[in-house]
Amino acid sequence: MTTGADQQEGKRRGRRPAGADTKTALVEAARAVFTEQGYEGATVRAIARQAGVDPAMVNHWFGGKEGLFAQAVLQLPVDPAVIVTELMSGDIETIGERIVRRFLTVWDSTGGGQFAALVRSVASHEMAVTGLRDIFLKQIFIRVADKTGADNAMFRATLVASQLIGMGMVRYVARFEPLASNDIDTLVAAVGPTLQRYFTGTIT
Repeated sequence: MTTGADQQEGKRRGRRPAGADTKTALVEAARAVFTEQGYEGATVRAIARQAGVDPAMVNHWFGGKEGLFAQAVLQLPVDPAVIVTELMSGDIETIGERIVRRFLTVWDSTGGGQFAALVRSVASHEMAVTGLRDIFLKQIFIRVADKTGADNAMFRATLVASQLIGMGMVRYVARFEPLASNDIDTLVAAVGPTLQRYFTGTIT
């Protein structure tokens, strides 16, 4: 005989209802699966299973895996314009240290998951390539380089991108020690001067 308690337990073990929290659950699950598998390896069924919803909900809320990828991975935890304003609010001679600290603070706050998912997807999905370029180069680094007034702003911005994206890959994707677990202050002191030269020093 099935009791009311059994019915309630069955509801808890079943799929998540298609309510207001379904979209959030899918985004969180997608970040986890994309981080581990990259775009190519992630499947709608795996994401839906982790979220505890029917796979049809991916199409319902996002129009498919690509739309979910855009929402889960390509959205920065903070507004790039806010980052640029914060970076340019202090002494230009310490911009290198500030950008390393801001980069690590933003991505450490999410465990590096979105960054790792983006990098792992670059080889198989053009949207990831475009997203990486737009988020870091166009929305942040080139704007900061322009504001310093130094020459060759685009070249300087790409040098900064190479340093920070490389550091992100080592810290969040490859997880090479001790850099993967070093505290932010240590990395700011080590990498900040290099970025400072890229932004304001002699590069040619």
